[in-house]
Amino acid sequence: MQLVILTKDSMDSWLQSTVLKGDFRYDQPMQQRGWYKGDKEAIDMRMGLIGLGKMGFQLALNLHEKGHEVIGYNRSTDKVEALQQKGLEGTISMEDMVKRLESPRCIWLMVSAGVPVDQVLKELLPLLEEGDLVIDGGNSHYRDTLRRAGELKAKGLRFMDVGTSGGLEGARHGACMMVGGNPGDFQQVEAMLRDICVPGGLAHVGVTGAGHYVKMIHNGIEYGMMQAIGEGFEILKESPFEVDYAQVAEVWRHGSVIRGWLMDLTQKAFAEDPELASIKGVVHASGEGLWSVQEALDLSVPVPVIAASLFTRYRSQQEDTFSGKVVAGLRNQFGGHATVKKEEA
Repeated sequence: MQLVILTKDSMDSWLQSTVLKGDFRYDQPMQQRGWYKGDKEAIDMRMGLIGLGKMGFQLALNLHEKGHEVIGYNRSTDKVEALQQKGLEGTISMEDMVKRLESPRCIWLMVSAGVPVDQVLKELLPLLEEGDLVIDGGNSHYRDTLRRAGELKAKGLRFMDVGTSGGLEGARHGACMMVGGNPGDFQQVEAMLRDICVPGGLAHVGVTGAGHYVKMIHNGIEYGMMQAIGEGFEILKESPFEVDYAQVAEVWRHGSVIRGWLMDLTQKAFAEDPELASIKGVVHASGEGLWSVQEALDLSVPVPVIAASLFTRYRSQQEDTFSGKVVAGLRNQFGGHATVKKEEA
């Protein structure tokens, strides 16, 4: 068994020489471990789900509805009780969840990216047995995914990354999923994944890390698309015409080049609040847009739209900017241009 120690400096070379060449493999296919009847006939799965937040809770209901047995784990009692009230199993003990599952186990993580995933794995891994499969369905950075996959492989455990899109509605009624991992492992959970995805909304996009990588770029594209929609409606707002924004969004939803789910949501937002008067124009960035821009810089790929949409989000979070003060001060110094004093703003 090859033990891979991943550092920032060695990640790129390891990714090129091992993962992308397809050498990142596990020794025993899951067909030999009892998750399949015969060669292709899948059985309903019994799995553990860690994280009953907004996405995790809806995903658990989706799995349950499709005939898969779910044992949900969460540290907070209220979320576990809410799951139990829906007829699913739940526990506030990770050890209890693991004990209720027969090996080889399948455990799905739906927790926030970064440190929380590592904290969960630190507690979970000592409870698992060789051959168990861990799926990270959150928005982890793909480099973290590669590191974790190496750590789990060294312990004889399996790891897959599933980029999940579609929001709460998708998690509950049919998501879009981009899967990275060993092809044999994907085959074992493919039927289950298809059950909880919309038709055509599932793809095994490559080896370990590819699922989260593709989801990262997906979210970068999403940043740009949302920004373009916002800018278009701001032009309409400043135009000399009295425009019904909900009506415009409604007509654009039908047959136009820019029709789609984001336009559906735009129409819904304006239908609920015609001037969006109850919303302040502060837009937070959850990380994937930044990661997309950083990856583009590393690869020397120009991404002006995604980058501009990210910077616009940062600007929206500022009431005033020091850079604006500097520029205003410079204009006043070299040209005598007027400045706006704080009491005048």
